[in-house]
Amino acid sequence: MAIGETIAQHLTRGSVVALRGGLGAGKTCLTKGIARFLGIREEVTSPTYTIISEYTAIGNLPFYHIDAYRLTGDDDFEALGGEEYIYGEGISVIEWSERLTRSIPKAAILVEISLLDGNRRRIDIEGMAAVV
Repeated sequence: MAIGETIAQHLTRGSVVALRGGLGAGKTCLTKGIARFLGIREEVTSPTYTIISEYTAIGNLPFYHIDAYRLTGDDDFEALGGEEYIYGEGISVIEWSERLTRSIPKAAILVEISLLDGNRRRIDIEGMAAVV
């Protein structure tokens, strides 16, 4: 969650955070950290069955938590109107973003979470100027 909060400090309207990592890697936990920093008081949960969960951050900033796990690819995402979210005025966090290779904006922050032994994880971040 602390890393999510650090990432959130660099987000503005239209920002997209593309998360990658296996089941249980911590994608939703990182998203919770982003949401907490943005002042979202609602419980942020994995949106696997709803695909897109919408929240309101500080200053009425839309926050979209997108889970692409159940999508077969970019065509499914586009059919849902997903591009309206990630190219809109809100902040979007996309879990399983590797399923949406064509839809992810080039300016997105890419976060790869790898499970190591025990409870340790490796987190690689691209597209963010600050060192986390």
